[in-house]
Amino acid sequence: MRFAGKTAVVTGAASGIGRATALRLAREGAKVVAADIDVAGGNDLAATSNGTILFKRTDVCATAEIAALMDFAASQNGGIDVVFNNAGAGGAKEGIDEIDADGWDRTMDLLLRSVAMGIRYAVPHMIGRKGAAIVNTASIAGLEAGYSPTAYAVAKAAVIQLTRVGAADLAKHGIRMNAVCPGFIKTNIFSSALDVPEEKRAIANAVIAQIAQQAQPIPGGGDPEDIAAMVCFLASEEARFITGQHMVVDGGITIGPRHSWDPDAPRMFDALQALVDGASV
Repeated sequence: MRFAGKTAVVTGAASGIGRATALRLAREGAKVVAADIDVAGGNDLAATSNGTILFKRTDVCATAEIAALMDFAASQNGGIDVVFNNAGAGGAKEGIDEIDADGWDRTMDLLLRSVAMGIRYAVPHMIGRKGAAIVNTASIAGLEAGYSPTAYAVAKAAVIQLTRVGAADLAKHGIRMNAVCPGFIKTNIFSSALDVPEEKRAIANAVIAQIAQQAQPIPGGGDPEDIAAMVCFLASEEARFITGQHMVVDGGITIGPRHSWDPDAPRMFDALQALVDGASV
């Protein structure tokens, strides 16, 4: 019960990582205010929680709605102890040579500005709360190329930097802030980004999991609960000496190319050596 007596806010809570995190926070004692534009999913989440999760419909692209969300959450228990800025989607799919300004701005509003404003409007309610902590959802796409469309990757890289410099800003208030960088997690974000019809998303997610079997040292895609576990650790007193960091939870996919962990994969240096040896004969 690490969060007994505490109030937590989770955005993007109606499904996937947000839902798993909201449920875990509630199981560990928190009063959770869940936010999303998916009213049906949010209401279902609240209905399964025996009153420990309250749902408030919130569009995180609307600053006034973010402010209202934080005010509402604070009214439940006199303040806010934990914030998980998680809402997001795939954003614009075009490369930098094709994207238009509106697509770029929509992606940045959803994935970056919403995090900044979530912090901005939560902090006044977190000052003076012992152990107050913020966690932001970034991504391995913010660390390396090739995991997402360009605008998404740039926004997530900015979330990582916002987490670092923001943690310095918030230190004077005793508020810690960290980010989590998921890898291939079995949620609908990939199928949504590809405009996969609802009835085919389970198939798309299975394909993603199959790809992950071959793409990383720990086979198979991760579960939302894997990210929830890291978020709850970062938000808890167990992580009291950690701030301004981004924690990668990716099954090892970013540790290097396949030959760095698969002994059966061809290794670049072995191939080069073979060429050298052949040339010297």
